[in-house]
Amino acid sequence: MHLSRRTLIAAGLSLFDLATAQAVTFPLRSAGNWPQRPVKFIIPNAPGSSVDTIGRLLMNEMAKSLQQAAVADNKAGAAGALGAEATRLASPDGYTLLMGSTTAISTAPLLQKAARYDPLVDFELISLVALLPNVLVCNPSLPVKTTKDLIAYAKSKGDKSNMASAGVGSASHLAGLAFQSAAGFTSLHVPYKGGSQGVASVVSGETDWVLTPAPAAMSLVAGDRLRLLGHSLPVGAAGVGDAPSLATAVPGFEFAGWIGLLAPKGLPSAISTALAETVQKALQSREVIQAFETNGAVPSSSTAAEFRRFLERDIATNKKAISMAGIQAE
Repeated sequence: MHLSRRTLIAAGLSLFDLATAQAVTFPLRSAGNWPQRPVKFIIPNAPGSSVDTIGRLLMNEMAKSLQQAAVADNKAGAAGALGAEATRLASPDGYTLLMGSTTAISTAPLLQKAARYDPLVDFELISLVALLPNVLVCNPSLPVKTTKDLIAYAKSKGDKSNMASAGVGSASHLAGLAFQSAAGFTSLHVPYKGGSQGVASVVSGETDWVLTPAPAAMSLVAGDRLRLLGHSLPVGAAGVGDAPSLATAVPGFEFAGWIGLLAPKGLPSAISTALAETVQKALQSREVIQAFETNGAVPSSSTAAEFRRFLERDIATNKKAISMAGIQAE
C-alpha cells in the first residue's frame, strides 16, 4: 500500500498519523537538456544494506522516466559520511545525487568527525523516498517467540545477551539503545561494519538480536533464517506482515528511519523539480510499491520544503537519543 506523507510532513505531525492520504500525480516538467548522460546515485552504505536495497529499486525505476542509465556508486564508511561528503563536493549539475538516510544525514554530522557538512545547508533536499520501520529480529534458535520473551530473556542473562548493530551511531545502534532504555534491560553492544554484516551475525548466532531497518531483514525472515518479533511503527504496515508493534510490549516506543534524495548545493531548480516529480512517479509504480512492501519500506514522497521540515525534526530527535546514550563523536 502506497501511503503518501506529503500533507503529514507539511503539518509537522507524527510520521504515521496519515494512513488514508491519496497519491498525487503530475507531469514531469522540462529541465532543459538534462539529462544527456547517465546519472550517478551515491549510496553511502555497503551493498545489501537497507539504503542500498531501496535506493537501487528507486533509481532503476527513475531511469525509465529520465531515459538515461542510473548508476549506483556505493561509498560506505564513517556511518555514511564519506558518501555524503563526496556528494557535497560534486558538481551541482544533476549528474551526481545522494540516497541519503537517517544515519548519513541526521546522525553522522553529530557523531563523525569525517562529516564536515551541515545537512540543512550544504545540500539541495529533493524529496523523501521511504520511511523504514525498524524490525526486531533474533536468531530462530533463541528460546523466544515474542518481544516480551526477548526482554525477559535478556534480563535473565544479565550482561551475557548481545545486540548487533551496523556500527556505533548507526540507525540500528540508536534504535537498539532506545529500545533497551524503554524496555528496561541491557544487552552487550556488538558493532559491525555495515547493516548486512550486523544482520548476518544474528543469522549465524554470533549475536542474539538486532533492531534494524526492515529492508535489511525481511527477506531473511521470509526464508526462516531470522525470527521477526515486532516492528517500530505504532500501527501495522504493509511489509511487516502480522508482526505486532513493539509498542504493544513497550508502550509508547516508536523509532523509525528514512531514505531521501539529495543533491549538491546549487542544483538548478528546474532539475530539482524534475527529480522530485520523477521520484513521485517512480513511487507510484506497481513494481516499486510491491518491492517496497516486500522489503518492509513505506513509499513516502515530499516537496523540498516538506523534506526540510521533516529533517529538522529528525535531527532534533536523534540529537536527543545520542545525548541520552552518551555517545561521543569519533
